[in-house]
Amino acid sequence: MRTLRLASFAAAFAALTLVLLPVQWLAIRREMRLSHALPVRYHRWIARLMGLRVTVHGTPAAGRPLLLVSNHVSWKDIVVLGGTLPLSFIAKAEVAHWPIFGTLAKLQRTVFIDRTRRTATGAAAREVAERLSSGDAIVLFGEGTTGDGNRLLPFRSPLLGAAREAAGGEGHVLVQPVAIAYLRRQGLPLHRPDKASVAWYGDMDLLPHLKANVTGGPLDVAVAFGEPILFGPDGDRKAITRRAEEEVRRMLEEITRRQ
Repeated sequence: MRTLRLASFAAAFAALTLVLLPVQWLAIRREMRLSHALPVRYHRWIARLMGLRVTVHGTPAAGRPLLLVSNHVSWKDIVVLGGTLPLSFIAKAEVAHWPIFGTLAKLQRTVFIDRTRRTATGAAAREVAERLSSGDAIVLFGEGTTGDGNRLLPFRSPLLGAAREAAGGEGHVLVQPVAIAYLRRQGLPLHRPDKASVAWYGDMDLLPHLKANVTGGPLDVAVAFGEPILFGPDGDRKAITRRAEEEVRRMLEEITRRQ
């Protein structure tokens, strides 16, 4: 049964991706509005194929510029968040070179950061600022890496400097905290060991983890959008980061109590 489920997923994923990939590429090249809407549909279809059942609490901010600051548990976060609204992600530079996933990330108009060079962070911040100023919603994973699903790692503040640049003059940026929690597998609550198996962190290999998650049965996920934080040109980057982290922590605790 697991082998059949995996084969069915692989066939459907390949067919869907091969059909939509050139459409998205062309939409980006021609700067069509479709390039923003199509990934949302794509991620919702992939979530359905994977058995991800997403419940959304709260509402994504309507205002722009908008920087979404989220916790990070797994590669599945991309599918979960990507299906909620048109957005792009900030990712480490090596993701761009991953087979298949690197191409998909580029078609999501991801901003890639080379963390091995300090100067690259500044360049990435400027690119994020430009994208925010143009009206794009950008997702920053505040922890800078994936956690084990049981604890929230400290949020890192350097890239929130992009929000300051995007604010410029007398303007402002909305920084909206976002919490992602994986709650139940096949209707049964996930406890600490289960959450660690759902998460993707450390030196885990991607493909075996993908296989286990695709064949493991339906997975319930909660996404919570917190109250946006106004970040003006005179705002304190570190203070905004702390507020975002505290709000994500609060929402995760609330989601856990609800399940």
